[in-house]
Amino acid sequence: MAYEYPGESALDYVPCRYGSSKLLFRGPKRKLNMPYVAVIGATETYGKFVEMPYPALTESTLDMPVVNLGTVNAGVDVFTHDRTVIDMCSRAEVTVVQAMGAQNMSNRFYAVHPRRNDRFLRASNLLKTIYREVDFTEFNFTRHLLSALRAISEEKFAMVEQELRESWVGRMKTLASEIDSRLVLLWLADHAPDTPVTDPTHGRDPLFVDREMMIAVKPFFEHIVEVVVSPEDVMDGFPGLVFNEFEEPAARGSLGTVAHAQAASALDTVLRGLL
Repeated sequence: MAYEYPGESALDYVPCRYGSSKLLFRGPKRKLNMPYVAVIGATETYGKFVEMPYPALTESTLDMPVVNLGTVNAGVDVFTHDRTVIDMCSRAEVTVVQAMGAQNMSNRFYAVHPRRNDRFLRASNLLKTIYREVDFTEFNFTRHLLSALRAISEEKFAMVEQELRESWVGRMKTLASEIDSRLVLLWLADHAPDTPVTDPTHGRDPLFVDREMMIAVKPFFEHIVEVVVSPEDVMDGFPGLVFNEFEEPAARGSLGTVAHAQAASALDTVLRGLL
């Protein structure tokens, strides 16, 4: 269902902050004086365009508060650098970590904004040396940058891609080690981790993440929950999204409401065994 409110979102996310964190989370703000489950992740976890994202649906079946700490376009960096989030997750009974894309992290080749991880800040001298022909001032977003680099040279880009994959594994291990609670890793995507990807710079998140990377971080999590959403489920879940006419292009990149229902159902089974 689409609403036409130019300049404002059709859905009120009741944004809130916790502690000293500079991040805006989806509200309403929750009290943390009772046992709860924490969920961290990117846009799907936040629930952009979704009235009842999977953290809220999970809460309704668990009968326990589920605190949504998802952040739009987040990479692993935004959470590893936020002490408030780490502390909140450490106090949780269980923390669910959505597998996020590897493109939105600072690495040896480029730096991203510390909170808006999809924003490209600057290229390293190493990347400038490899791609001498590129004017990096033309790029504001990581996906645009990576698509351009791949188009220029797939051979050069292979080095960048390998760095992103290695950085993701290392950063995920660091994040998991920092959180002192039971951990569940959630794969929520329109493809399985071992699905061949022709162009890793396009498509839905988690970009660049594959089965080998998931196996590498598996020892740091008690469970891995895989939710693979079919094209039919994405189509069926689209009419339930809430957006205005200006948000429609972004909404069409979402997995849809059916995906959130599937994620909540899969998590409910695992979480009940941990709580």
